Amino acid sequence: MSVVSSTTITVPATTANLGAGFDCIGAALSLYNEFKFSLLSSSAGENFVISVTGAEAARVSTDESNLLYQAFSKFYEHIGQAPPPVSMEIKLGVPLARGLGSSATAIAGGLLGANILAGEPLSDNEVIELAIAMEGHPDNVVPALIGGCRLAATSENGWEICDIPWCQEIICVVAIPDFELSTKEARSVLPQEVSRADAIFNTAHLGLLLRGLETGNPQWLKAALQDKLHQPYRQSLIKGYAEVETATKNAGAYGMVISGAGPTLLALTDTSHSLDVVAAMATAWQNCGVKAEVRSLSLDTQGARVMKHN
Repeated sequence: MSVVSSTTITVPATTANLGAGFDCIGAALSLYNEFKFSLLSSSAGENFVISVTGAEAARVSTDESNLLYQAFSKFYEHIGQAPPPVSMEIKLGVPLARGLGSSATAIAGGLLGANILAGEPLSDNEVIELAIAMEGHPDNVVPALIGGCRLAATSENGWEICDIPWCQEIICVVAIPDFELSTKEARSVLPQEVSRADAIFNTAHLGLLLRGLETGNPQWLKAALQDKLHQPYRQSLIKGYAEVETATKNAGAYGMVISGAGPTLLALTDTSHSLDVVAAMATAWQNCGVKAEVRSLSLDTQGARVMKHN
């Protein structure tokens, strides 16, 4: 095997939960971060160098706290080696702290980059397991790594990853506001326990969601996007949520959910209504005094792309 001294990893954004699939379902979207890793000469005297470009580059740390470098180092710790001196070039395309899996892209990118430079000692499944352990839950890192819409569940032997068929007519519209919401804050408002009725409600709607995504059945999708485990508690953290949801449905969308922990809002619609939904979400938030970038995105079916440079 030839030695790889440089590699570029391109990782898609993700949207997690899709309403009733709290902490277990995620989908990859056609929005990307790019990470280039190049081995440095040990004589250079530096363990790592990080450079960042993109709209929010100034907000990304370039020291040891950088999540990409932490994932890179975690990989080498896992295989019992010291991380080699490395240059990391980050090109940002996924907004930070908006519920679109920016941290998952860094974890996936760091682990994949390290695996390539180390000669690929870990299998794809082992990388997935390590990524889930770092992130703490599977809903973002799994689709970031392997693409598509995925359901993850624990088993006796680790994690079982299930592909969720996605009807091609279903379009994702993301409305990304100009304010942030940390995952920690979004989790802090959730109750420690829920009623049996709410648990049954979510079980039924998760089943309906899976069939709705597969078939594109409008009535199933309109009902399936409801949730009682996390969204009712998080809505108050997102200014204008109710107004945007009403406008989204009036424009012909199946419904709207919080993307991940938020504050990005995700509408599912069909191809014939996507432009109307984009306009409606932007206008509704603008009327609430919130500036938002609203984009129509497709499902990314490939996941992280690896390019090797010898």
